[in-house]
Amino acid sequence: MTAEEVKSEVQDFKEVKRKKVAKPLLWIGMISIVMLFAGLTSAVIVRKGDGNWTVFELPEVFLYSTIALFISSITMFMALAFAKRDNQGGIKASLTITLILGAAFIMMQLEGYEDLVDMGIFFTGAKQTASGSFLYIISALHIAHLLGGIFALLITLFNAFRSKYNSKNLLGLQLCSIYWHFMDAMWIYLYIFFTIVI
Repeated sequence: MTAEEVKSEVQDFKEVKRKKVAKPLLWIGMISIVMLFAGLTSAVIVRKGDGNWTVFELPEVFLYSTIALFISSITMFMALAFAKRDNQGGIKASLTITLILGAAFIMMQLEGYEDLVDMGIFFTGAKQTASGSFLYIISALHIAHLLGGIFALLITLFNAFRSKYNSKNLLGLQLCSIYWHFMDAMWIYLYIFFTIVI
């Protein structure tokens, strides 16, 4: 066996090992995120039960941001579908739109914070309320986790422009897609939760 063949064998072994480890690690990370938000939303319910709870309507822009994130999940799904058909142009276009929608979601969330302040809902200070503080904390934590998804999406998009993904090489795109859909589902849950509880 030549040196090049040995090197190729080692690379193949590393690739197989990476594929076996990557998805389970991602799932473990997502389970920990679920536990975090489950704990926080449970704390909201407990605190609301104590009384002295300020009820308010979510600014409409939160609905628009939810729709934008939901559509970004569709475009992410399309990117993976294009990869399975070896459609490089489709992959790049879908991922680009997903990135734009993800950024739009964050911008609309920040606009929602401004609307909350205009409504007299503050995170801290003399006029701070428990319901408002929980909304700021939980939604900001979601934004922080989504920023991780946007970072992964940027790397995935960079690789897509290098034509790395195709029907035989989907792992990186699959991992990004799983996390993105997860963050979308998490926000939809949180939005419904906020609408009902707050």
